[in-house]
Parts: sequence; C-alpha cells; structure tokens
Amino acid sequence: MPTATYDKIATTTLSSANATITFSSIAASWTDLRLVFVVSSTSTATNFQVQFNSDTAANYSSTYLNGNGTAASSGKNTSATNIQFTDVTATSTTVPQMYTMDIFSYAGSTYKTALGTSSQDYNGSGSSASIVGLWRSTSAITSITLKTSGAPTFSIGTTATLYGILKA
Repeated sequence: MPTATYDKIATTTLSSANATITFSSIAASWTDLRLVFVVSSTSTATNFQVQFNSDTAANYSSTYLNGNGTAASSGKNTSATNIQFTDVTATSTTVPQMYTMDIFSYAGSTYKTALGTSSQDYNGSGSSASIVGLWRSTSAITSITLKTSGAPTFSIGTTATLYGILKA
C-alpha cells in the first residue's frame, strides 16, 4: 500500500471577522484534498457551507449524522447550493470547533464526493458529526469557498488550511 503524502497548499488565519474564506487557483497536482478549519463565529446560530468553483446552482447534496452524548440525529439536503455542516450543532462564540473535509479525486472527470467531520467540546457537553457531500459536476475543483449562513461571520483567529494528498 502506498504511503500518503500531505502537502500544505495554503493557510489562512483571519485578522478580522469575515463571512467567507476562499482557496483559489488549486492545481491538479494531488490525488485528493483535505481541508482543516478551526473556527469560532460571531453568532451561536451559524451553519458552515462549502462551495466549489463558485458554483451557486443546486448541484450539491449531503447527508449528516450527529451525536452529542444524549441524542443522535440525521438528515439530508438534496438539490442544495452548497455542502452544509447543517443541523450539526450550534456554533460557539468563545470555544473554537474543528472541522475537516476530505475531497476525493478532486481533479477527476467524475462527480466529486467529500467526507466532513466536526468536533467540539464544551466541558464535556459537546458534539461530533459526520457529513457526506456530493457535488454533481465533472469539472476539476480549482477553488473552494467556506461560508457562513446569514449575517454571522467567522471570528478573528479562525484558521483554515488546505492540504494536497498524493497517492491516497
């Protein structure tokens, strides 16, 4: 089995609150991509969204599973305008949360699939979630935009890093 090689493509750390973070001009040099972002928000009612290549059409679908130690939930979004970390948990204005998204065969000529996770701990009362997303496009992914829903924004200090994975 080949060994995977991770290359850091870019990192962004916000010095002011912002509603979007974009990685652009992504080369087709790797097999897969991994996005890691550690965020807090200016509001506790924020959903995070991911769009590829500035595509705002209803070309996305996702299914999620969430658990918080007391209850579990699941759901799906079809014909959406982005892949959402939706109904996963309320965000925090003070406690950073970690999100990851693996994007498979991002430069290939088939529909793009992604696997996302979120984790947060509020002194033992946090939650974790998994989400599977689909972008119904055969275009290579050359840009990724992270967005917040509505008026809230990513807080100062939010960090997002994009990695290229070779021979995954």
